[in-house]
Amino acid sequence: MSVQNAWLNKLGRVRLCLAVAGFDSCFFLRMNGVGGMQHLATLPTTHVDAVMASVQSKSAAARSRLAASWRRSMLAHGLDPSQKAPQDCLTGRDIAERRDALGRVMEIAAPKLDRLFELLGSSGCGVVLTDDEGVIVDHRFSDADQTVFEGWGLGLGAVWSEAAEGTNGIGTCITEERPVTIHRNEHFMARNTAMSCIDAPIFGADGQLIAALDVSSARADQTQTINGLIAEMVSQMARMVEADNFRANFAGSRIVVADHDDTSCAMLLAVDHDDVVIGATRGARKAYGLETQGAFAAMPASDLFGRGDGPVGFEKAERAAVVRALVRANNNVSVAARDLDVSRATLYRRMKRLRLSE
Repeated sequence: MSVQNAWLNKLGRVRLCLAVAGFDSCFFLRMNGVGGMQHLATLPTTHVDAVMASVQSKSAAARSRLAASWRRSMLAHGLDPSQKAPQDCLTGRDIAERRDALGRVMEIAAPKLDRLFELLGSSGCGVVLTDDEGVIVDHRFSDADQTVFEGWGLGLGAVWSEAAEGTNGIGTCITEERPVTIHRNEHFMARNTAMSCIDAPIFGADGQLIAALDVSSARADQTQTINGLIAEMVSQMARMVEADNFRANFAGSRIVVADHDDTSCAMLLAVDHDDVVIGATRGARKAYGLETQGAFAAMPASDLFGRGDGPVGFEKAERAAVVRALVRANNNVSVAARDLDVSRATLYRRMKRLRLSE
């Protein structure tokens, strides 16, 4: 290989490491001119070097969520990106207790995991469900890939919190409470850089994070574009688990679905027979300025729906539901009320508020 080609190969590795670390390689070369090539030997060319350079940077964490996570991993959790010690893994009894703690969510999630695996399993992907501490409580792997995934530490009971493994799809998703994709060398630990991990959080009926849904890939040729398509599927399944769990928790209530631009989370409200809002998903809580988790003071639906700063989609959805019930009942209010599981008087009040004539 010529000296020129050797430098070009080194430059390519440097640019990759700098990009992951939150640096601009073009800016470096502009600042140093042609002579900047002489400094390439001092720049990060391995994953561990890139992590160290990013953590030591005074500005990388402010410009990059990934760099901020790397910084947390090293400084807050005291982890070493070159660490090769065995991964934390819980025993069978501990796993059973965590599965029991999730309760109904395990049953609700199981068919969604099956569906995701049907769609992605043949392409070298595994599907994983964890609790709110990043402990794997369920998974789906093909027979051909199971040894690979378990070798990577994705077996039942494995702990993938950010405190245990540094930046990774599961742990960072839970820490930041948002969908996350960690692609290969974006992981903190060098030993995890062979994986691509795509995750979405699952919030409980009280708005608290209760689980994470993960798709990890065993393919070396998986691209960021493919990751993006998988990420949408993972987020959709996570929203379905969240919505089904919310409906089960408020089985006796009317569920109002938002017609809202934000499709990244389930947007549901539970309204009782007296038209009082008694529950809301995490997304609805944020949209309406309610407490993001835990109990919140019940309020008349009309007060909440009428807020000028709330999504108008809730009232639109409610109106559509009433109209559908009236059409099915041939405008018979008594029949429509039974269909909506409310009293005749309640439906009349609702029709009046929505400006619907009988």
